[in-house]
Amino acid sequence: MPCLLAELDAHIEDLEINGPGLNGYPPLQEAIAAHCGVPAGCVVAASGTSTANFIAMAALIKPGDEVLIEQPVYDPLLALAHYLGANVRRFPRDRDLRDVVSGRTKVIVVTNLHNPTCQRLTEEQLTDLGGFAKDAGASVLVDEVYLECMYEKRRSAFHLGDDFVCTGSLTKAYGLGGLRCGWIIARPDLAERMWRLKDLIEPSVPHPAEQLSVMAFAKLDRLARRAKAFIDPNRALLVQFLRSCPYIELEVPENGTCVFPRIMSGGADRLFELLHDRYDTDVVPGRFFEMPGHFRIGLGGDNEVFAAGLQRVNTALEAMM
Repeated sequence: MPCLLAELDAHIEDLEINGPGLNGYPPLQEAIAAHCGVPAGCVVAASGTSTANFIAMAALIKPGDEVLIEQPVYDPLLALAHYLGANVRRFPRDRDLRDVVSGRTKVIVVTNLHNPTCQRLTEEQLTDLGGFAKDAGASVLVDEVYLECMYEKRRSAFHLGDDFVCTGSLTKAYGLGGLRCGWIIARPDLAERMWRLKDLIEPSVPHPAEQLSVMAFAKLDRLARRAKAFIDPNRALLVQFLRSCPYIELEVPENGTCVFPRIMSGGADRLFELLHDRYDTDVVPGRFFEMPGHFRIGLGGDNEVFAAGLQRVNTALEAMM
């Protein structure tokens, strides 16, 4: 659920329209660095994870470079690589990349927690990716926006080596999408290159949003408790729902704000249309993730609304079968 301004204890007199913006607002740079456990010189602030991914990938590849991208994947990452002229190859998340990575590979792209399943890559799996990348002279780009949903248990892959470039934001885990507080974590020379690229497309951002983001970092423990009050009961409702619903299968992740069930029979597009048109309820069709037999649902909403939504999904599935 979206976080309200009042939950940041912010007042209009605390804000200014203009502020220092060369290579970021220093208090925000320090707040992101402290949150991620890295030096401030490794941080590139950006407007959300989408902009962070654009800047990171644009700095890492040039047309014709080979980019390996997990499958399924969050579609804008795939579209971005194609837009930048990359030679895109795909791999399943559970595949050993020993026979996939080559001397032509420049970037390996994954999401962790995975979008759309919120399944976690272990540190061992990430270390293996880093090893393959190092041998090929490549980088590993990890979109970690959902890793924030692990709250106090999160640890960025950036700490596994200089071959890792990681992106994230406060959006998914805290309901702070309106602040557009995102970031890239990279070794200092790459961070400097990304700042120069950022100056071409986003030389400054709204300063009040930067100030509010600093306030948000100071209250992340409180905001995490707020988020868990939505997510944890909804995950329990989902587990209970799965016990009585024979029409879908799902391995429920331990963390994260979304899940990606598979429909046992029929397609997710039909379910989406039925839910949307007849039951005033929306899910994300799996075709947006190249998996038409699946659909994505979010766990971060009001508990009563989520329970009602599950009931409507069950009713729609029964009507389809």
